[in-house]
Amino acid sequence: MTGINSYVAIGDSFTEGLNDRLPDGSFRGWADRLAGILAAGEAGFAYANLAVRGKMLAEIMTEQLPIAVETRPDLVTVCAGGNDIIVPGADVDAIAASFEEGIAALRAKGIEVVIFTGPDTKQMSVMNILRGKVAIYNANLWAIAERHGAKVVDLWAMDALHDIRAWSDDRLHFTPEGHRRIALRTAEVLGVPTGQDWREPWPEIDGHPNWLTLRRSDLEWTRVHLLPWIRRQLRGESMGDGITPKRPRLAPLAERSARPVVVEPADN
Repeated sequence: MTGINSYVAIGDSFTEGLNDRLPDGSFRGWADRLAGILAAGEAGFAYANLAVRGKMLAEIMTEQLPIAVETRPDLVTVCAGGNDIIVPGADVDAIAASFEEGIAALRAKGIEVVIFTGPDTKQMSVMNILRGKVAIYNANLWAIAERHGAKVVDLWAMDALHDIRAWSDDRLHFTPEGHRRIALRTAEVLGVPTGQDWREPWPEIDGHPNWLTLRRSDLEWTRVHLLPWIRRQLRGESMGDGITPKRPRLAPLAERSARPVVVEPADN
C-alpha cells in the first residue's frame, strides 16, 4: 500500500510524456509510468494528467493548477518554468516567485507535492549555454521546497541522465528509457518500492562520435529543432496550441481520453 490513492500531474511536455511514444503514436512518459507504479498498490487508484506541451508557467498556473487545487488529490507533481527560463532575457528569480505561489496554494490544501529540478546540460552540445540559468532556477526550487515542505526529484543530480541515450534528438525531451528512470526516481522520493534501480549503469558501447560528426549533428539540430522554435516564438505560437490534456480528470488508470493523436515533433 502506497497511501496515495489519487494523483494529478501538471506541467508541460516533460510531464505530458514527450518523446516516450506508444504504438498508437500517443505519449506515455514518466508520469504515466509513475501512476502505474502507484496504482499497483492501491485499489480504486485514480490519475489525471493535465500537462500540455509548450505551456508557459503562467498558463500552467492559471489553467492546470486550479483544477489540481479543487480536486485535492493525495499527490500533485509539478514541473513548470522550463519554457520560460530558456527565453532570452527571462528573469529567473521572478519566474521562481510565480512558481512558489502555486506550490503554496497546493500545500495550503494539505496536498503532497513533488517538484523537479532542471537537468544538467553540461555535456549537451549547444544546450549547455543554458546551464547557468537552470542552476539558478534549481537553487530557487530547493528553497521553495524547504519553505513549503514539498519533495524534490533532483534531475540535475541523476547521473543516469548524463548519458546521451537518455535524451531524444531534439535535446529537450527524454527517451523512453530516460522517462522510465525518472519514474523510478520519483517513486523512490515518495518512498514507494519498485524492485528496480534507476541507477543501473547503461550498457557499454564501443566508439565515440568524432568532432565532425558532432558538428554535423549540431547543424542538423539547429535546422530541425532550433530554427522552428525561434519562428514560433516570434509569431507567439506554441506546439501546444489546440492540444488538450490527455487525462483531463481523475479516473482509473485504464481509462484514457479520446484526445486526437498528434505525432509530430514538439517543443518542451
